[in-house]
Amino acid sequence: MLALTLVADLTGVTDLLPNDTQDNPYFYTFKVQCTSCREVHPNWVNVSRFESNELSGSRGEANFVWRCKTCKRESSATIKAPPIRYVQASPPKRQNIIELDCRGLEFTEFIADGEFFATGVESNTPFSGVDLREGEWFDYDEKSGEEVSIKDIKWEIRRA
Repeated sequence: MLALTLVADLTGVTDLLPNDTQDNPYFYTFKVQCTSCREVHPNWVNVSRFESNELSGSRGEANFVWRCKTCKRESSATIKAPPIRYVQASPPKRQNIIELDCRGLEFTEFIADGEFFATGVESNTPFSGVDLREGEWFDYDEKSGEEVSIKDIKWEIRRA
């Protein structure tokens, strides 16, 4: 089992969460590596928890199925549950966002290239369209009259 984890400095916001619903799925973007031959797929791959792909030769399904071009082994990964909200803490703490059941592959890198939500700490102001691609995000909370930000974003894939 692997977990996509996050450490980030949240100022004025909390409950950071990928916008990941049935109507608007989030595509988690990873670099993938075969655990048999250690070959790394040359392209980034997208995984949605709402997609199901059949595994060849069995009745099982997974969110992501991949056949390694080098050793020809089929591997799979499944997102185990909805994403977990990243809660503001001081100092920032590493928290799991999603857990992945990986068979024959591992994800080695992650890019946050979709939309996230956050909530104002004091004001409960909802922030949508939070874009973390640049590694930081800034906005203004009208209700609290304060600048809000997400900085020092560090994604890591760890054994869960």
